Amino acid sequence: MQTTPSTSTTTTMTAVAQRRYGSADTLTVEHVALPEVGDTEVLIETVAAGVDRGVWHLMTGTPYLVRLAGFGVRRPKNPILGMDIAGRVVAVGSSVHGFAPGDEVMGIAKGSFAEYAVADTDKLVLKPAEISFEQAAVSTVSGITALQALTTVGRVEAGQRVLVIGASGGVGSFAVQIAKALGATVTGVASTSKLDVVSSLGADAVIDYTTTDIADLDEQFDLIIDIGGRTRLSDLRSVLTERGTLVIVGGEDGGRFTGGIGRNLRAVVLSLFIKQRLTFFIASESRTYIDPLVELLVAGDVVPAIGRRANLAETPDAIRAIERGDVCGKAVIIVGDDAS
Repeated sequence: MQTTPSTSTTTTMTAVAQRRYGSADTLTVEHVALPEVGDTEVLIETVAAGVDRGVWHLMTGTPYLVRLAGFGVRRPKNPILGMDIAGRVVAVGSSVHGFAPGDEVMGIAKGSFAEYAVADTDKLVLKPAEISFEQAAVSTVSGITALQALTTVGRVEAGQRVLVIGASGGVGSFAVQIAKALGATVTGVASTSKLDVVSSLGADAVIDYTTTDIADLDEQFDLIIDIGGRTRLSDLRSVLTERGTLVIVGGEDGGRFTGGIGRNLRAVVLSLFIKQRLTFFIASESRTYIDPLVELLVAGDVVPAIGRRANLAETPDAIRAIERGDVCGKAVIIVGDDAS
């Protein structure tokens, strides 16, 4: 394994650790051993890491299907939270090609709320100089989810009318911008205090869900990206064109065991008997999607919305803020001194 001189003698690091599922109160800042680097992995010195709603699900272990998906049934398999990362490569595995110590990178890691984290090279790209570490740190997970929802799954076309429910959140803030970049007319749904943010992202129109029901809209949409997860299928269908597409991203309703999977499955089954296409998906964590996302970032078509900044010790507070719905876009954890 090839390493930089500074890490050849380093054996421990500071990290935000979690030994059991639960609230942000279960998180502690600890000194832990550096993670081992596999043959196809690299060790990254973290400059910044992104936080979104998905981190909360992994922290709490809910819905319980999360645990069965390989994250640990009784306790977290990896005690270090965090996936989004931006930083510098300090060590590479024996089979790694295309990355070397000193490279600035962004992507998805295993436990990015730490001074160092390991990432598979299939989930990593070189960070362009045009993108700051902060921007890079909050982009990958939410950005590629939004990109897949719109393109691979939603099959969006220029000129189509797109409705984004949950437009002020991590995935939603990317979805609004990517849809605009692809030539769609975009309507964003958010709460009262976040409408200005959604407008600033480029939405052509905004809807306040606290005062307007989706079913009461007098417009129909070719594509609906539902990130909020609580709107009834019948209401969504009522504002979808005859052959329109609904893409459900995750789901925040449905209980502790299955989350929104029940509604998601009902949508797929119903889709078999109607002209509208109702679907959901699990995002693919692949460089295949990170590369086109980076192109949009470099071109300036997408500018990550960062609603909160925190240091490692403040990570629990950042997660609590997201749980309360106080954060527009993503929160970023600043680990290095040169994140901006």
